[in-house]
Amino acid sequence: GEVAVSWRPSTEFAGNLYKGEGILPASPQNVWECIKPVAGGLRTKWDQNVKDFEVIEAISDTVSVCRTTTPSACMRIISPREFVDVVVMKQYEDGTMLSAATNVEHPLCPPQPNFVRGFNYPCGCFCIPVPG
Repeated sequence: GEVAVSWRPSTEFAGNLYKGEGILPASPQNVWECIKPVAGGLRTKWDQNVKDFEVIEAISDTVSVCRTTTPSACMRIISPREFVDVVVMKQYEDGTMLSAATNVEHPLCPPQPNFVRGFNYPCGCFCIPVPG
């Protein structure tokens, strides 16, 4: 399976928007288990850029405030980061699964020592079943 990555300049901030897409020879449920943003999920096991993921507040069964931490990088030249986002997850009738998130401040999660607080613009993942 190949992955195509594309980008374009953002009209909202000084930077780029990126999109990666590919078709995997697996069921949508198995793919979703690997990428969904949940505490104790598989993402921290395979994604070297995600050190930890925790739920700060569960607002409903589909909406939560979450903290994601990343490790330092480039021989510790880049400090560990933390991101606090409101995340929504949804499954549609056609089997499509979605997670969407954006930066939020939350009183139960002030900036932590030894981390640089990062800022996520709106982002997300789709897992869309394809025939066959």
